[in-house]
Amino acid sequence: MSHIFPRHTAMRPPRAVAGDGCYIIDETGKRYLDASGGAAVSCLGHSDREVTEAVKAQLDAIAFAHTGFFTSEPAEKLADLLIAHAPAGLERVYLVSGGSEATEAAIKLARQFHIENGEPTRARIIARRQSYHGNTLGALSAGGNMWRREPFAPLLVDMSHISPCYAYRGQQEGESEEAYGLRVADELEAEILARGPETVAAFIAEPVVGATLGAVPAVPGYFRRIREICDRYGVLLILDEVMCGMGRTGHLFACDADGVAPDILCIAKGLGAGYQPIGAMLASGRIYRAIEEGSGFFQHGHTYIGHPAAAAAGHAVVSALVDRGLVARSAEMGERLMDALVDRFGQHPHVGDIRGRGLFLGLELVEDREGKVPFAPERRLNAVLKKAAFARGLVCYPMGGTLDGRQGDHVLLAPPFILEDAQIGEIVDKLSGALDDALAA
Repeated sequence: MSHIFPRHTAMRPPRAVAGDGCYIIDETGKRYLDASGGAAVSCLGHSDREVTEAVKAQLDAIAFAHTGFFTSEPAEKLADLLIAHAPAGLERVYLVSGGSEATEAAIKLARQFHIENGEPTRARIIARRQSYHGNTLGALSAGGNMWRREPFAPLLVDMSHISPCYAYRGQQEGESEEAYGLRVADELEAEILARGPETVAAFIAEPVVGATLGAVPAVPGYFRRIREICDRYGVLLILDEVMCGMGRTGHLFACDADGVAPDILCIAKGLGAGYQPIGAMLASGRIYRAIEEGSGFFQHGHTYIGHPAAAAAGHAVVSALVDRGLVARSAEMGERLMDALVDRFGQHPHVGDIRGRGLFLGLELVEDREGKVPFAPERRLNAVLKKAAFARGLVCYPMGGTLDGRQGDHVLLAPPFILEDAQIGEIVDKLSGALDDALAA
């Protein structure tokens, strides 16, 4: 009997014993093509020698030094490398152990910035429905994933939620993409004015919405208007790139595609590529100076922030992304995978939309393509598809509640950047067979 507390008590998952490029191998020798990178984590695959050697070398030197007393060489080098490539204005890196921690740090930093800046009434966070920012209580409060929020609603912080930028469902007939984007972006201004600008601390959003919507990028112009609104009312812009950042969308930082720079940016997942648990919050120089010239102390922290071995892994991963041209490869292979998906599923009667950027792609599943009618939630198509794909040796990331937290199904694909053309064919073939299996079930 296992004493592990699994994600679901009915789960009896196979034991992963080895990794080979884009594949995970279980104890029976079965190979699984990791077409979702776990949860958009394994951007370098599962057997990158340079990264593992960097971690081993750091462990041979020193494994841990608490940041209340010390910094470390890998932490300093990782921060330097990230800021060298970061959007304009970002100057400081706060290392954490994962995405939820990065979101928590960002929310608390936004609040403290306004206190230090002489505006203590600014405490409200505005986010978007159908977003996901993590599973700790603050991050869950910001997120708009209703299924995850519901059991813990009495514990959550009161935050505002406006519409997502979700053109497939929200764009009206005869409305251009640009007009649609401006319309939904202007909901932020309306919410700020309704609450009172003097009460609003920050707006948080994913540049490309991952788990909850299935790789939905904003339409052109949306984030530029969001940036304008934030600047107009003194509201900080937090961009959550935990899932979509670190080259996943064909840009090292996903917001580069939208031509905007945030005040605070969150990264994780692909930052460590699965080799170590690590995340980071990047903050603007303006925010850092407010703390530096005020109390001098960011009232936050966790035991393992800035962990030297994790930072060594992060530095090796980001170096690989930059030096090996893997960000450009993500864009190139993403185009090829998109073409293959459109070729196979573009006219499928139960695939309503195929979207995404780079190697961050999603397919929305519908019962009626013409009317965009979702499958009944009781059918649990996403769960059936996940199981069917896994049986065929394909790891993918289906989710339900795409429309409103209850209705709708999609499948997210986020394979490693080292993906080869033959593996694109394998993904499409296995996903097609698994979808047939799920629809027939």
